[in-house]
Amino acid sequence: MTLQNLKALLLTIGPPVFHYFATGQTGNYIVWAEDGEGDAVNADGQKVERALTGTIDYFTKTENDPVVQQIEAALDSDDGIAWQLNSVQYEQDTGYIHYEWVWEVDGSGQV
Repeated sequence: MTLQNLKALLLTIGPPVFHYFATGQTGNYIVWAEDGEGDAVNADGQKVERALTGTIDYFTKTENDPVVQQIEAALDSDDGIAWQLNSVQYEQDTGYIHYEWVWEVDGSGQV
């Protein structure tokens, strides 16, 4: 999976999707971002393989929002991404329930 494939996958879910930030957004929305490098393989003084890591954040004001399961089903539908639910938090100042998934994809030829 490439970063563009990840973006396309998230766009199929329904809520608005943003890369890195969503300033002033209202309603439910998704923000995704790559944030680092996971495992890497070096050979002959060069990096020959690497994985990119990042997060998907979903902000909702709906308790038991079915979009949470839709996000996880979308992630499960592609065997090119490894993921885990990292945290669920209630943000008292905004009233949002904030879900965060951590993901890792093949980063060869990306970024």
